Amino acid sequence: MKKTSLALAGLLLASTLSAKEFISIGTGGMTGTYYPVGGAICRLANKDPQIKCSVQSTGGSIYNVNNVLKKELNFGFVQSDVVYDKYNGVGKFKDMGDKNLRAVVSIYPELLAFVVSKASKISSINDLAGKSINVGNPGSGNEMTALTVFNAYGFDAKKLKHHGVLTAQECPHALKDKKIDGYFYMVGHPTANITDAANSMPIDIVSIKGDNIDKMLKEFPYFAKGVIPKGTYEGVGHDVESIGVKAVLVTNKDMSDKAVTAVVKAILDNFDEYKTLHPALGAVTKESLIEGLSAPLHPAAEAEFKKHGIIK
Repeated sequence: MKKTSLALAGLLLASTLSAKEFISIGTGGMTGTYYPVGGAICRLANKDPQIKCSVQSTGGSIYNVNNVLKKELNFGFVQSDVVYDKYNGVGKFKDMGDKNLRAVVSIYPELLAFVVSKASKISSINDLAGKSINVGNPGSGNEMTALTVFNAYGFDAKKLKHHGVLTAQECPHALKDKKIDGYFYMVGHPTANITDAANSMPIDIVSIKGDNIDKMLKEFPYFAKGVIPKGTYEGVGHDVESIGVKAVLVTNKDMSDKAVTAVVKAILDNFDEYKTLHPALGAVTKESLIEGLSAPLHPAAEAEFKKHGIIK
């Protein structure tokens, strides 16, 4: 009888272990924002005894989207503009679109910060004629977004005194040395880059908003609005309204409902805890979790959002 009981217990244990689903999330470099946020999501998902979630440090968005579609990663962090281009076969992925891509949840905004020295007296894009501005290194997301914003405002970049092409990492020093009056940087906040600038000189961050920006968002659906809260950086005592891309968690259309549900449920059921797990998550709302996705939601994610009343 005892042997029979042990055998049954063994079968039950084996059944339980075989039911556990192992999932991987592709993130980015270990010093970036994707990696620790991916770890936070896995910690919450692993509260479910049927899920074993792990993160992988990767090369970032383009690597992640390609390997999710190859099914070498289950989930991946991808910028919403990359999601849009890959799903639709445009931009970076011209004629290489893939309709098997699915969005799971919008993680946090990577907001465009227009950092200026207070001495420059710049308070709007309309103040830039004759100024020295680092628009971004050629081919970068910073450059692309800054020029898109200029276009929305009707500002001709040729009116700049100096059109800078430094990398974002070089900008705080250039600002301090008065080589530039300001620079654009698309990033998750807070970031050491702007903190360094703010701690070495008086800076401001200019809001990017208005009817012209609203029109721009309709034209480019992968952009979304966001706010850099006041006090995020020394000397910036006002909320900064801006636009940016979203860091989006994606998967492929064949990913199991069980795994997708577990990830979305982990975030929604532990939302207050989730927001404390990294500074970049502090300003997210439940509603923002479905904004700027750029690809269709996986059906299991959509069902979970409906269950929580976020999608009506």
